[in-house]
Amino acid sequence: MNSRYTYTLLTLLIALYFVPAQAQTKKPAKKATVKIASKKPAAKPEAKPAVKKATTKPVTKKPVDNSNLGDAAAKSLQDTTKKGGGNNPNNGGSLSEEIVVTTAYKPVLADAVKIRRNPDLEDKVPFKAPLTYAPLDKRQEQNSEIRQLDPMKRPAEQDSVLTNNLVKVGAGNMKSLFGEAYFGNGRDEALQVGGHLKHFSQSGSLQKQTESRDEVGVFGKSVIGDNNISGRINYNRVGTYFYGYDQEAPSNTFVPTKQHFNTLSGEVELAKNYKDVENDFTYALKLKGYAFSNAYAARENNVVISGFLNQTVKQFYAGLSGSLDLANPKDSLYNLNNSIARINPYIKFQGANYKIDAGVNIVKEFGDFDKFYIFPAAKLEVQVVPKYVRLFVEAKGDVNRSSLRDFAMTNPFLGQNINIKNSVDQLDIAAGLKGTIAPGLSFKASVFRNSIKNMPLMVSNFLAEGNKFTVIYDDGKARVNGFNGELDFKATDDFNIFGRAEFRDYHMASEAEAWNLPKFTLTAGTAIHIDSKVTVTGSLLIRGDAYDRLEVINPSPAPGAPGTSFVKQNIKGFADLSGSVEYRINSKFSVFAQANNVLSASYQRWLYYPNYGFNIFGGVSYAF
Repeated sequence: MNSRYTYTLLTLLIALYFVPAQAQTKKPAKKATVKIASKKPAAKPEAKPAVKKATTKPVTKKPVDNSNLGDAAAKSLQDTTKKGGGNNPNNGGSLSEEIVVTTAYKPVLADAVKIRRNPDLEDKVPFKAPLTYAPLDKRQEQNSEIRQLDPMKRPAEQDSVLTNNLVKVGAGNMKSLFGEAYFGNGRDEALQVGGHLKHFSQSGSLQKQTESRDEVGVFGKSVIGDNNISGRINYNRVGTYFYGYDQEAPSNTFVPTKQHFNTLSGEVELAKNYKDVENDFTYALKLKGYAFSNAYAARENNVVISGFLNQTVKQFYAGLSGSLDLANPKDSLYNLNNSIARINPYIKFQGANYKIDAGVNIVKEFGDFDKFYIFPAAKLEVQVVPKYVRLFVEAKGDVNRSSLRDFAMTNPFLGQNINIKNSVDQLDIAAGLKGTIAPGLSFKASVFRNSIKNMPLMVSNFLAEGNKFTVIYDDGKARVNGFNGELDFKATDDFNIFGRAEFRDYHMASEAEAWNLPKFTLTAGTAIHIDSKVTVTGSLLIRGDAYDRLEVINPSPAPGAPGTSFVKQNIKGFADLSGSVEYRINSKFSVFAQANNVLSASYQRWLYYPNYGFNIFGGVSYAF
């Protein structure tokens, strides 16, 4: 080819290559019609080979002036190297420049590959147990000594399941008949109701030596908020005969007469429930009474209203107790109003080693008796051996209301028109020790001195009423000195023995003796559970000698002398031993036997009234 055409063609190609770049730098295209492929500048290596290739070929024909083309090429090469021309005055010397790619980008994708695996549609969420953490609120102790064990509640035993009802029946020699029945509503902390029936009768060897005792009663107790209310109603009947006579001088015309005593009693009480809190205020109110009668004209009605208020302030107690005792004894010869009002303000101090009660007992008799008294009511307890022995001293006084009912329950062979006069404990002083000698062995021992005005005494009144007794009073102030001792030994839950001994020395004001009052009395008892089926109990009564005042007729009285005189009659002491045994067949049925006066002692409690000899009875009980 001709060299001229060759250079001309090369010049056109070079111009066509660089002119678009120059146009782009001066006037960029609109962004809405441009596809941005890359921000990199045009590759410079592609331009240099083209220039060098064009300039390396030899010129064989007419020389051409290429200065314009070389400048243009040099400028294009400089702008491409500095990414948009750092020396170009049109772009402000920017280091970056937007590049417009006009050729279309055609991506090439590989053929899709299908995953040959099906999803598992079964729900297999693993179970995760909830975790709870409870930190121990306990102080870490480094005490290596032996620690006291915490108490644990005993599991309920099968035999300890309580039954609500119990029936016992029995019979024995001396025509003895025995029966008891107890009923209840069962376990209920808010309400308790129940009742009982009792009967016992027997006959001795003497004419009309019989005795019968009957009792029926109902009770109830309910807890209402902070208070509890309880009540009971009882009916008691005692029947006997005046069977006593002088067996050394029997009479063919003697016919015992009948006697019985009926008592209908009841009571209701409202009290605040105990709470182990500081500065507690407590109170109680009780209403009780009875109606008493015998086979003759003796009657006695009694109503007693009593209560107390007590405020506790730490170790300090302050309170007020009182009672209103309204009584109306009457017989064929009198109808009396024998009432007493009492008020007892007190202050108590209690600490770890001491207890002090200080107060006064203000008593007012009114009705047919009108007297006013103020007695001390004080007691001191001091712990002399910690946790074992306490020393106590007590001083008190009160008025003892004479009661037809109390006299009859003590001696059922009283006659009619019993004299009524209240006795007065002017000052009772006692001092002693009480506490625990050894585990399970507790004791109480005290000496006392009582000053009693108008002390009541029961004496025989055979000349006036055949074979009956009456009540007289020691006019003046009698003094009684004595000693009391109590002992209780509980070796285990299956063995318990207890006893009480009392010695009294009487110094009477006007009477020669303390009639029918023994100077020595001992009572003791025991309860032994041999095993879960056999239980043995026993009791012992020992009473010392006593004396009665027997009125006799003087066969040949001196002129002016009374036709009768009094003779001191000795009543010998005695010992009465009784016992019982019970065998549990199962949780419902039991058999029992009881023997009284096991020593078969022939003794008298009251002159010419011998007690029953040896007697035994037995029976069966059923619990349901």
